[in-house]
Amino acid sequence: MAEEEDFGALSLPDQFAHKNWKARKGGYETAAKEFRTAQPDDAIVRDFTLDSNLWKGAVSDSNVAAQQEALNAYNAFLDAAGADGARKTRGVTVQGVVEKGLTGRPAAKASALESLMLLIELDKADPVVEELLPFFAHKQPKIIAATLSALTSVYHAYGCKVVEPKSVIKQLPKVFGHADKNVRAEAQNLTVELYRWLREAMKPLFWGELKEVQQKDLDKLFEPVKAEPAPKQERLLRSQQAAREQAETAGAGDGAEDGGEGEDGDGEAIDLEPEYEAVDVLAKVPKDFGDRLASSKWKDRKEALDDLYNAANVPAIQEGPFDDILRGCAKSMKDANIAVVAVAANCVECIAKGLRKSFVKYRGIVLGPMLERFKEKKATVTDAIGAACDAVFASTGFVEIQGDVLEALQSKNPQVKEHTAKFLIRSLKSSREAPTLEQTKEFAEASKKLLTESVATIRDAGAEALGVLWKIMGDRNMLNHLEGLDDIRKNKIKEFSDAAEVKAKWKPKSAAPPPKPTGGAPPSAKKPALGTKRAPPAGVKKAAPPRAAASPTPPEEAPLQPRPTSRPTAKPPAGLRPPGTAGLRPAGSGLQKPGLGLKPPSSATASPKRQIVALDDTPAAVAKSGITAAGRGLAGRPLGKPVTAPSTPPRQETTAASSALSSIERQELSDLRAEVELLRNQTSDLRQDKLRLTSQIAELQNQNAQLIEDHTRDVLQIKAKETQLVRARSDAENAEERANSLSKEMDRLKRELSRLNRPHAGAASPPVDQQQTSLNGMMNGDTSHTGGGMTRPVYGSSRSYNVPSARAYGDIILPSTPPIISNGGSEERTSLDGESGMSSKPAIDRSQSDGVGGVESWRRAAEVTQNLKARIEMMKVSSF
Repeated sequence: MAEEEDFGALSLPDQFAHKNWKARKGGYETAAKEFRTAQPDDAIVRDFTLDSNLWKGAVSDSNVAAQQEALNAYNAFLDAAGADGARKTRGVTVQGVVEKGLTGRPAAKASALESLMLLIELDKADPVVEELLPFFAHKQPKIIAATLSALTSVYHAYGCKVVEPKSVIKQLPKVFGHADKNVRAEAQNLTVELYRWLREAMKPLFWGELKEVQQKDLDKLFEPVKAEPAPKQERLLRSQQAAREQAETAGAGDGAEDGGEGEDGDGEAIDLEPEYEAVDVLAKVPKDFGDRLASSKWKDRKEALDDLYNAANVPAIQEGPFDDILRGCAKSMKDANIAVVAVAANCVECIAKGLRKSFVKYRGIVLGPMLERFKEKKATVTDAIGAACDAVFASTGFVEIQGDVLEALQSKNPQVKEHTAKFLIRSLKSSREAPTLEQTKEFAEASKKLLTESVATIRDAGAEALGVLWKIMGDRNMLNHLEGLDDIRKNKIKEFSDAAEVKAKWKPKSAAPPPKPTGGAPPSAKKPALGTKRAPPAGVKKAAPPRAAASPTPPEEAPLQPRPTSRPTAKPPAGLRPPGTAGLRPAGSGLQKPGLGLKPPSSATASPKRQIVALDDTPAAVAKSGITAAGRGLAGRPLGKPVTAPSTPPRQETTAASSALSSIERQELSDLRAEVELLRNQTSDLRQDKLRLTSQIAELQNQNAQLIEDHTRDVLQIKAKETQLVRARSDAENAEERANSLSKEMDRLKRELSRLNRPHAGAASPPVDQQQTSLNGMMNGDTSHTGGGMTRPVYGSSRSYNVPSARAYGDIILPSTPPIISNGGSEERTSLDGESGMSSKPAIDRSQSDGVGGVESWRRAAEVTQNLKARIEMMKVSSF
């Protein structure tokens, strides 16, 4: 067996270019060892930096084992060479790292990913991302999937502040439409990772180019991400590491580290707005736009706005005079046709987005009419107007929309209140600048009024607005605005605050530094503390202390000893006075009884450790103290150091005055503290009373509303009862009139019966039961019955009679024709109601010689009459 060639004798460049893979693998291993201990200035590092083609062949080695070692060597080289090595080699190595490394074995894949991370860490990410984007269109799906997976890891480590996401997001629709499922899966993973950093702000760049199914799938993947906290950068660039080390050296290590992380997480916003060339929209608007918009036909108006929308639907618009156009859109907000209103709102949205900050001067033209049009109940119209309002706010700010929003929140229309409150909520969530304290107060007061509305959606909108304000402004600025609300409302507002996602956070403005003292005097010498005594100017004679300032026991009889103190008594250094003597009169010289020039010291300026005498500013006190008017005021104070008293009283007298003054000050201090505590308690009680009274007012308002509702219901019931009573009275009057008419009719029938029965008074009347049977038979429509002897009329007979037919009169059935008696050739027809000749029935002739038939006929008539009378009486009783 032939001996193997010794490749170690070759130079590293020769080993890198050798045909034998073992030689190359050995060269890679040797290079990795040397680079791990090399410095940037070493010759080996410089050689491999200048000859970057060595790395081009190494990272794309055809042998898998050799290529893995080549990637390890390249990582060691990058670590040693730094930014210069990364800049000069990344242009030739990224392709091999992606095509050979990311698709290789797991160990090679990890090394290749580390190579990409190092190339970004050493310099910047933009050149590396530009090298990776062309692989999205590679022929092999596995390379596209590997590139997407590598970008997901890059964004997870560095975040979207370091790695620009805009160019990658624009390529997402292309990879989502790939035929390979692995490519689409990696595209989803990359999109979810980008959503962790950018949230909803990334959607306008690519969302419209996706299919509806893909959008729904991504929304499901976004749901768990929304609950996660904001991500932070896990891996720092070399420049960031150097800045952090420098800050740690300066003694602010923790702060610098926190600041760096926060800078990546919650710091400056990521600009996702693409750069577009501005378009001259005014040149595309039809010349007759105003005339068509003023047409009486709604189709003409809509077509004019459609033309405007097609012209203005561009990403960027050149500035120009849009006053007339926007006035026409504002006028269209009052159009009766909702299609015209929706298109006008879309036009305003496009113009606001296109002009951006230049739209601020047109805000007053369109915002008010749009908020007023929120009264429309059609969802398509309110959605279009809401989108237009959001675009207006994005182009302006809180200062510009504040007046119109507050006015709309006081509208009488509940629809306007609700949608305006929702517009305010969206504005607060999307704004990157927190509102000022004055704006917060105005918005909070307007939102609190919505909590008392009768519509539940308006109350929820008001609570959400307060919750978002709370999230932005914090407890310090919002708790005072929430005073007076009950616990239920506060808890609901707190829930909205916890769930709100905002982009702005209120930060207090840093206080201005205090002015530097001038003249060489310390700040304390410029303005003495409140209640302290100024040093008298030179030449002013101090007043002698009155006797009242002495203690009850004269110093000669009972000299007071100095109070024991825990502080050490050290001799002050040369040029310095003992503490407490500068600017003060000698002890005991100004001590008087209360009310004689001595002002009680305040709790903020006096303490038991430092005795300070406050002089009254009254003229009498000034005269007694011996200080002239020239020595008072700012102009009379000396600019130099205070002049000390030429002589000091004896130590015993000083000690007595100090003791007496100290006791007075202690007493006054204790009294003031007691008063402060009392005032605090009273304030707390008043606050509790205010909360209780506010709650009672709310309850009384609810009770009042309930009472008003009950009263309205009672009034309606009373009116209904009165209507029923009127109807009942009308029915009773009708029944009474009917009863009277029936009574008259009954009397008339009685008279007629008596007149008819007068010639046959002796005739016997049939029994009552027979009469009733006969009447019942007539009422039931029977033509004959067994008890009454009534039969059908027999015409053509000399002795025949006609049974009277029934005639309906109201509820009473009367005989339609009376019996007809034929006497010879003449006919006599008599009606029971007094009318004659009204019947159309044929007459029944009766022979003069036959009197029995006539008697029988009249007997039948009497029966019918009796039955009718009984029936009338029964109906009269039942009607009442």
